[in-house]
Amino acid sequence: MKRILIAGVDEAGRGPWAGPVYAAAVILDPASPIAGLADSKKLTAAKRELLFDLIQRNATAWAIASASVEEIDTINILQASLLAMRRAVERLAPQPEKIIVDGLHCPKVVMLARAIVKGDAKEPAISAASILAKVERDREMHRLHLKYPHYGFDVHKGYGTAIHMTALAQHGVSAVHRRSYAPVKKLL
Repeated sequence: MKRILIAGVDEAGRGPWAGPVYAAAVILDPASPIAGLADSKKLTAAKRELLFDLIQRNATAWAIASASVEEIDTINILQASLLAMRRAVERLAPQPEKIIVDGLHCPKVVMLARAIVKGDAKEPAISAASILAKVERDREMHRLHLKYPHYGFDVHKGYGTAIHMTALAQHGVSAVHRRSYAPVKKLL
């Protein structure tokens, strides 16, 4: 009997004031279970990195996508998150018959889609997607730190910390800040 391919989908980076939002989609292989999958926010950075490699090696399929700061500012963070999710799902090969998504909203896709509140803690495929999206976004924030070192993106990943607010006040708004976010908008 052919198994139904189900992809878990999640995003990372809705809250930060800077950087793109990332999403990932993962179809796990039941013949290659991955121990330790959990909501990415509950794992250490080292554990996420380890699982990132295991997921990529053992999953039936995986894909990571993003939506830019410009897209976030144009269509809003929710729509940009859904766009990144749709891009990730569309990059999967093989395509799943169904997707399960962390949260309240599903991206517009051709297959059946179901949103699951706290899905990243309940469904291993969503946990795997959560990890891929978080690790890739953190890596992007490290790359942006090299380009904009005075903002401290390597430490706070673009989130609204006191250090970030101080850097914004001292250095102004960079090209990678989300101008539609109130704390950033206030400084423009």
